[in-house]
Amino acid sequence: MTANAAETQATKNDLPEAVAQLKDKGNKALVAGHPLEAIGLYTEALDLLDEPNAIILSNRAQAFIKVENYGLVISDATLAIEADASYPKAYYRRGTAHFALGKAKLARKDFKQVCKLRPKDRDARSRYAECDKRVKEALFATAIQSAETVPLSDSFQANDIIIAPNYDGPHPDGGEVCLANGDLDKEDALFEPGKLPMDFVMAAIECFKNQKVIHKRYTARLLIHSKRYFETIPSLVDIKVPQSTEESKEDLHVTVCGDTHGQFYDVMNIFKLNGFPSPTNPYLFNGDFVDRGSFSVEVILTFLMFKMACPESIYLTRGNHETKNMNRIYGFEGEVKAKYDDKIFDLFLEVFGQLPLASVIEDKVFITHGGIPVVPTTLDEIRKIKRGGEPPEKGLMSDLLWSDPQPFPGKSPSKRGVGFAFGPDITEAFLEKNNLELLVRSHEVKDEGYLVEHGNKTITIFSAPNYCDSMGNKGAFIHFGKDCKPNFTQFEAVPHPDVRPMAYAAGMGGLFS
Repeated sequence: MTANAAETQATKNDLPEAVAQLKDKGNKALVAGHPLEAIGLYTEALDLLDEPNAIILSNRAQAFIKVENYGLVISDATLAIEADASYPKAYYRRGTAHFALGKAKLARKDFKQVCKLRPKDRDARSRYAECDKRVKEALFATAIQSAETVPLSDSFQANDIIIAPNYDGPHPDGGEVCLANGDLDKEDALFEPGKLPMDFVMAAIECFKNQKVIHKRYTARLLIHSKRYFETIPSLVDIKVPQSTEESKEDLHVTVCGDTHGQFYDVMNIFKLNGFPSPTNPYLFNGDFVDRGSFSVEVILTFLMFKMACPESIYLTRGNHETKNMNRIYGFEGEVKAKYDDKIFDLFLEVFGQLPLASVIEDKVFITHGGIPVVPTTLDEIRKIKRGGEPPEKGLMSDLLWSDPQPFPGKSPSKRGVGFAFGPDITEAFLEKNNLELLVRSHEVKDEGYLVEHGNKTITIFSAPNYCDSMGNKGAFIHFGKDCKPNFTQFEAVPHPDVRPMAYAAGMGGLFS
């Protein structure tokens, strides 16, 4: 009998029948890709017990990992360890959560304990080695860090990248071959804001649909110019709804989308349903463009190309997944290195570090990826947040990227382990202080693609249908006209090529797939 089989049999013998049945149902739901259902079943089982059960707590922790509630993972795993300090999976779960939160030292300590409890567990040794590697990398990075370090975007020589004759993708000048060496400055100038030809953008999209990518030289130019553009704008962007023209009497709007998470073909469906970005059909994509889905490169390049072609056609705010640690775990780093290389990944990180953190539509609707600060904060304070790197563990930027609403008043520790949970009173106070009417955020999958709460003052919008090919949720987007009243459109997932989510996740990433 295997260790897992023995554990299962022992659990059934030790648990009341009703509890064992709930646990088994939870396990089946988790395996079937329904972590929220599994969490509910495990919770029911635990509520029937007089004392904590290490196995059920660890199983619920695994379900919390699937929905990125790392604070709750740590809480459940710690309770499991207190209930049974010899149960290795509890340390495994907690180590996984610590790693996801960028706390490699704490993760290493947990995986070291797993190795002690299971000396022959190769996987645990591999996880310990990965954590140890991250700790040493962090120490090395700190040792060589200098205020005078030149960003890669300032030294990268795109002109030195040769385009081979067999490249069959699009060229920005519209020709069938790349420009000659003497015209490389002209080529570079095509990637400046407002100058990228829309024909190139649309040709690149067709290239992506056929599972090809544009040439590395063009991608490098796009990223370098995007980074320089975002550096010039504040951390909070003011957006106006387009004015109707004599030619177009229809009421125009801004379309707000939530997480897209590398689901390129679903993004294409949004454009099919709602039109491509343009000055009279502007979009705001509210963070988490990448990770999880295995077409993240195509998603973010599409957004950046539209931005460089026509800056007023699309607006982008940073999500918690536009960060180095998330990208290393959830697949984007591996995907970029598979489709390009490590230098291009570093350029992506520079772009992510300069993305705005929030937007306001018509001085009425505040939009950010995660949530609002739990301390009184003005829009001007948000506008002045310093960007240019990885988010700190706490503070305004962290709150904007990571926080979530809660149904009851006040603030609570975040279920994610970063940021806070904020109640309807905090939402009301923030809106009133800044003369706003509505908060729109993303960051959480919703069955219907959106959720309205906090007395109709908070909207969560999520635009990745059937998230991770397993959640079965709808996607949605919102139209805001001049009156700033939300109008919702829901949509289902569309087929995509046979590449599973997180196909490019490596190392510790396998824990999260």
